[in-house]
Amino acid sequence: MFVRIVKMSFHEDRIPDFLKNFEAVKDKIRNANGNRFLELYQDKNDKCLFFTYSYWETEADLENYRQSELFNSVWNFTKTLFNAKPEAWSVDKLVSLE
Repeated sequence: MFVRIVKMSFHEDRIPDFLKNFEAVKDKIRNANGNRFLELYQDKNDKCLFFTYSYWETEADLENYRQSELFNSVWNFTKTLFNAKPEAWSVDKLVSLE
């Protein structure tokens, strides 16, 4: 399993559009094959900055999601709201303390 982190920055006036769309699709994303976890974060100091954290079983699962109709519809809408180029990382979790 690995973690996918996506950093997105939105035009301030488009944040409600993003949040409304995320609310509508979050369960579908979370239930994609191989997705084990999904969270959305908003920066405390820059309200235009958001991060998604998702856990994926395999890289093939993430790639299959990225090739899906769901991803294409979500991403095609979301990218119209950006005020900066998004960034993404796939990372392996080395330590987790609870």
